[in-house]
Amino acid sequence: MYGDTMKSAIAVCLCLCLPLLGATFNVRDFGAVGDGRTVDTVAIQKALDACQPAGGTVELPPGTYLSQPLKLHSKTVLQVDAGAILQAGTNQADFMKTPGDWLKARGTDFVPLVSGRDLTEVTLTGAGVIDGGGAAWWGAAEQARQVRPGYTLPRPNLIALERCKNVRVENLTLRNSPKFHLLPADCEDLVISNVTILAPEHAANTDAIDPSGRRILITKCTLDVGDDNVAIKAGKASPGREFESEDIAITDCTMLHGHGLSIGSETAGGVRHVVVRNCTFQNTENGLRIKSDARRGGLVEDVSYENITMSNVAPVITLTCLYQNNSAGDTNRTSAATAGPAASTGSHIPLYRNIRITNLTATSPKAAGLINGLPGNCISNVVLENVHITAAKAFEIRNARGVQLKNVAVKVAAGDPFLLQNAEVSGLDGQ
Repeated sequence: MYGDTMKSAIAVCLCLCLPLLGATFNVRDFGAVGDGRTVDTVAIQKALDACQPAGGTVELPPGTYLSQPLKLHSKTVLQVDAGAILQAGTNQADFMKTPGDWLKARGTDFVPLVSGRDLTEVTLTGAGVIDGGGAAWWGAAEQARQVRPGYTLPRPNLIALERCKNVRVENLTLRNSPKFHLLPADCEDLVISNVTILAPEHAANTDAIDPSGRRILITKCTLDVGDDNVAIKAGKASPGREFESEDIAITDCTMLHGHGLSIGSETAGGVRHVVVRNCTFQNTENGLRIKSDARRGGLVEDVSYENITMSNVAPVITLTCLYQNNSAGDTNRTSAATAGPAASTGSHIPLYRNIRITNLTATSPKAAGLINGLPGNCISNVVLENVHITAAKAFEIRNARGVQLKNVAVKVAAGDPFLLQNAEVSGLDGQ
């Protein structure tokens, strides 16, 4: 079941078009200066437009190119060379559809630094840097979050691709986004390879990669940010498709600071056939997480995690249908154990099933993990095999059926390693 997902995603990497062999358009030939002071938006956009309709490569040679929002076209390679930085400007009004008070704007009022919609054959590549200038935005966002824990102050994303096909993002460094770094929404045949994504540990909502769509491979990436390292999304049903997000593989990645590898919190459109393999987590606030609630939940099934190593990760595993839309560090966070009956009612009840976690070794300064379904809608068919966790607190399992433990060892500072409530769990012998 899960091997087919991996084969499908790797096949994407092999069949996608290589960077196009058309003409190369050097942005300096279109008037770009690249001195870090001159605004080069017009020159870079002219180079991008010159690719149409035949396609080609837009090259940013070494230099710092200060820019406002840019739009991509089909059959285009955007190549940021080593020593080149595509640098977002720091004037917030430049990233609004209608300039005004950005602190009063909605999320839809903002424009990403780089965007594309309904495109085919697009590549973002090079050994250079795309920088979102996030420091101009983060202070207000953190202040708003302190007033309302869990609140996301609207801001622009760094790179947003919507309904695009045959897409590569490779070898780049993305950093300091005002909000999410790489947002490929409802995309198909997507490969993200050898990409480094960086933001300060406490920069609010700076997710690294938030993909949705079909046939997606994320491999050999290093992700060190202030929120989810990866968050697979499925916020709405897709016409003609049973699942909005499916056939997704995440392999050989390193997660540093951040909130771990998530599915959710938007799962109303459905997620299936996900494989996570050969990944390392260090100092992340969460490890493996499936999160949703009764307002935005849906079916998540056939998910496999294999060969995972974690150190100083808190908690290691979280499968929750009572996600409260805030991080573990928020002081007024609602406890899953004490959530009221209203948390189990809504128009989009989460349902998780057929989840396998194999060959995982982890240490946690807090909880080993949590499996938390709903009383009338239990999480089902979860297998933990060859899992070894050393943690300060127990692994809690509530409202779950068909949980199997095979060669599982959870060591905690004191008390029972597992705490169960309305849970059917086999393999507890020796725990």
